[in-house]
Amino acid sequence: MLGFITIRPHQLLSLLRPRLWISRLSGLCAQPRPRPMANSSSSWELPLVAVCQVTSTPDKQQNFKTCAELVREAARLGACLAFLPEAFDYIARDLAESLCLSEPLSGNLLGEYTQLARECGIWLSLGGFHERGQDWEQTQKIYNCHVLLNSKGSIVATYRKTHLCDIEIPGQEPMRESNSTLPGPSLESPVSTPAGKIGLAVCYDMRFPELSLALAQAGAEILTYPSAFGSVTGPAHWEVLLRARAIETQCYVVAAAQCGRHHEKRASYGHSMVVDPWGTVVARCSEGPGLCLARIDLNFLQKLRQHLPVFQHRRPDLYGNLGHPQS
Repeated sequence: MLGFITIRPHQLLSLLRPRLWISRLSGLCAQPRPRPMANSSSSWELPLVAVCQVTSTPDKQQNFKTCAELVREAARLGACLAFLPEAFDYIARDLAESLCLSEPLSGNLLGEYTQLARECGIWLSLGGFHERGQDWEQTQKIYNCHVLLNSKGSIVATYRKTHLCDIEIPGQEPMRESNSTLPGPSLESPVSTPAGKIGLAVCYDMRFPELSLALAQAGAEILTYPSAFGSVTGPAHWEVLLRARAIETQCYVVAAAQCGRHHEKRASYGHSMVVDPWGTVVARCSEGPGLCLARIDLNFLQKLRQHLPVFQHRRPDLYGNLGHPQS
């Protein structure tokens, strides 16, 4: 890959970032646990993010209680932003129950999360809220909506999942997301946060590199894929896809995931993680609900993009039909 350079990859990494940051794993844990924090007033302090892993059920209030405990722990440990997975609000047993439990953005549940963000003074990435949109009465379908709240509890961005998961994988429960969900009409411009500029996506979106490249070209430094991957596709594709998206965009990738058995009909893979722009997994949750922590080093990101300027080498004149269905 770097044939004209005689140094090894780990030596290149040493040149790109100070030795203090080479082994900057901030968390490899299944359960929240205290960890020593550097003095937050230090000029070299890097922003800390928390990735929450949960097992949602049809019980919305119990799900909120679980998520709130993780968010409060993340705030206590000094995180400026906490990421929750797709379907953090609930995972229903069937289509009818899912539609019945859904709410508008102005509903009670999101109100509880805005209060939580305000109480903890932390930004929240709420990936995959079952949203009753303005067209609910006409369509009787919902949106899979990624909501970003700031530390004052205000909604600063919403992204409605554009790629719906209609798949049949042997050995895994079939998915027909389009039976209950409408595709979003557009991408959301990257949003400035205390951790960096975030590009919003949801789960199945990670299989479409065109989306991640569009967000990176629009200025994203962090891509986030809140997810509920299945037990067959998870072991085969989860980490591979996340690392690929990080490498090709030279962005951090943050992926909060559902885990475990939600009810008798559905289970999720878990393995929430953070990947740096080099493609290294720098934080990962173990089995079961919990959180992991990672620091976002935008100086490392910029140096990597300078040394490996792939976006300057792109040939858009050759890619005109990229993304169109095969004939």
